Amino acid sequence: MLANDPPIDQPAQPAGPPPSPASDSWPAGESSWGWGTRITIACALVVILLYTFATPAGLFAKADIVAYAICHRIPSHSLALEGRPLPLCARCTGTFLGAALALGALFSFRRRASDLPPVPILLVLLSFTGLLALDGLNSYLTLFPGGQPLYPPHNALRLLTGTLHGLMLGTILYPVAAGTLLRDHLPEPAIENWSQLARLTVFTLGVAALALTGWPVALWVAAVLSTLGILLVLATVYAVMFAIATGQMNRVVRRRDAIAPLLAGLALGLLMLGTIAAARYGLTGTLTGFPGLTD
Repeated sequence: MLANDPPIDQPAQPAGPPPSPASDSWPAGESSWGWGTRITIACALVVILLYTFATPAGLFAKADIVAYAICHRIPSHSLALEGRPLPLCARCTGTFLGAALALGALFSFRRRASDLPPVPILLVLLSFTGLLALDGLNSYLTLFPGGQPLYPPHNALRLLTGTLHGLMLGTILYPVAAGTLLRDHLPEPAIENWSQLARLTVFTLGVAALALTGWPVALWVAAVLSTLGILLVLATVYAVMFAIATGQMNRVVRRRDAIAPLLAGLALGLLMLGTIAAARYGLTGTLTGFPGLTD
């Protein structure tokens, strides 16, 4: 779909200024798992295991808890699988489905790209978020007595505009993460041209459109991928923050070098989700929607 890059295990020749002395002192052939790395991994695994066992059993039940921290979960604004609302509302399903698909595609085909897309493409991506904001505002008007939306809100529009926004989110996030974490990142745009943007857009919208058919398999995939998308986005964001805070920037040469920052990022993301979910449940006493906003 997009131009291929060499795998991480076969590092390309870095462009730009020479590596810093800190990077030179960590050759690719030596183990990067010192005591600090092992402690980081152990602490992260403890948090992940505690979150796993503290949440209800069952894949969808755990997905509900993850989604609960960031989504209003109003049933009428959600797609349903055999009468059960998906963990996220239609708009959030699209957002994190699109982000997960974009991040996965860029990792597969533009693995070392660490620059944002060219300005014209970037403006189009930002317009995707503008579409989501417009549709969200239109839907929001219906929550007020006598509110007159510009057009009838629909879950299909929520899902598709959310997917476009998620595509933008993943396309912006990936090069930031690659430039922060990878030692041999390349100063190339994550999306170089209109053809790549078109193919990625058709791909993400196509997956989202399958869910609109009501096909149970497609709905199940959308539910799982969108929930994983939350964890993937949070793990990536917090991994970048962890690398910056601990002075571990540009240290990933092999896949195993990414384990510690990504696990730390996931653990920090789960701590954030757990804190928000506990606070929300304490205020509302329900895992579904908000009191007074259930329709």
